[in-house]
Amino acid sequence: MLNSHPGELPVYARFPVRPSRGEGCWIWDSSGRRYLDFYGGHAVALTGHCHPRVVKALKAQAEDLLFYSNAVPLDVRDRFFDLLLRAAPRELDKAFLVNSGAEANEQALALARRATGRSRVVAMEGGFHGRTLATLAVSGIGKYRKLAAFSAAGRDLLERTDLCPFGDEAALESLVGEDTAAVLLEPVQGMGGARAAGRPFLEAARRICDERGAVLLFDEVQCGAGRTGAFTAAQLYGVIPDGLTLAKGIASGLPLGALLVGEKLARGVGLGDLGSTFGGGPLPCAAGAATLEVLEEEGLAERAGRLGAFLAEELSSREHVREVRGEGLLLGIVLDGPAKPVRDALLEKHSVITGSAIQAEVLRLLPPLTAGEEEAETFLRAFRDVTA
Repeated sequence: MLNSHPGELPVYARFPVRPSRGEGCWIWDSSGRRYLDFYGGHAVALTGHCHPRVVKALKAQAEDLLFYSNAVPLDVRDRFFDLLLRAAPRELDKAFLVNSGAEANEQALALARRATGRSRVVAMEGGFHGRTLATLAVSGIGKYRKLAAFSAAGRDLLERTDLCPFGDEAALESLVGEDTAAVLLEPVQGMGGARAAGRPFLEAARRICDERGAVLLFDEVQCGAGRTGAFTAAQLYGVIPDGLTLAKGIASGLPLGALLVGEKLARGVGLGDLGSTFGGGPLPCAAGAATLEVLEEEGLAERAGRLGAFLAEELSSREHVREVRGEGLLLGIVLDGPAKPVRDALLEKHSVITGSAIQAEVLRLLPPLTAGEEEAETFLRAFRDVTA
């Protein structure tokens, strides 16, 4: 691991890579060594590193106006709203902009509790929704739930959260009750190992919430914005939630998150009910608008679906691969042993960056949606070599 700055708190386990520039699916360090990025900085490099359209939009916006808060309307923010709501499910026709996925998820939970007058949440085992107190409390991963317990408020939120085995319809039926404000889930889990909920479970979640007056929330911070083969997994599966969150690659690396809601959650929201100083600022909105234009004009969602299917088919027959799961370009390669030695070998021998998951045997792939067959073949050759 590379050493961090001595003044930085040591909270990150870092790759032994110090990038100095990037282009497309590739990054270079200061020595000129080139790396194939099949992790995308936690799924953030959606349109590839330094997409010319995004860079041009940022340069132009930086010359005009770096920042003004939500105290004023902005043309660039309006443009982003237009593009976002055109791409999203039509039922989700109102949006609120923040800086991150965690913020978007926290606001979604707040609106769900407001709309229902209830306090409990059903979340999924293996789910991850951010690092704020409220989102840690609804995490389905033990080490993050422990962080929420450090405070009395966190313990209270933990006590109001029920965990459901991911994909278990019978368990969900038993957990959603008259005091449940929301069911929160990732249609395709990211840190949970690229596990897809599938249409039947999502349809069941929609039905159960409707029957019992709860709100259905999709966290698409990692699986949204074209990664699964459609702009949202909600559209891919044909199941529309009451609220949906986006972030990660929605602005190609600039900090931007969005909460999309329908009438059920939008009803009654007024002045001062939500707020964010930097949410929806000029630079992130300029990057976000350019990102959405690139997604549409280059057909990146459809491309992600095709390339993901190709990779899954090729990898499924490889030695030491037990299963390939996920959707589009959010893939988990389930190995017959620990994934870390494979991940390390890919990086050290072939300069290929990949990710991990909470399951030790899962190698996670989150490449830019601009990846093509050449990059896929480069990865497959490297994977074949290190697993031979």
